[in-house]
This record gives sequence, C-alpha cells and structure tokens, in this order.
Amino acid sequence: MFGLGHWEIILILVIVLIIFGAGKLPKVAGELAKGIKSFKDGLKENKKNNNEKK
Repeated sequence: MFGLGHWEIILILVIVLIIFGAGKLPKVAGELAKGIKSFKDGLKENKKNNNEKK
C-alpha cells in the first residue's frame, strides 16, 4: 500500500491518535470519508460532463 510497511502505517496511526485524541478520531474519520465520497462524486460528474460534450 503506497510503498509503506506495517511499521510506517502503525507509526502514522499513533501520531494521528496523539494529535487528534481518541475522542475526536471518529469525527475526523467521518469527515475524511465525506471528503473522499465528495471527491469520487466530483470525478464521476466530471467524466459524465466530458462524455456529454463529445
């Protein structure tokens, strides 16, 4: 996954946990999921608009 090993992923997760804290982690994950969904929807809409222009 992106050239990262198991230890690098664990280190990143620990740092995120320290920065945001355990209480805010679900909220941050939810906002990240919404952002990813919005990005995917934008890509689909852009692809649809490009196909209509042709």
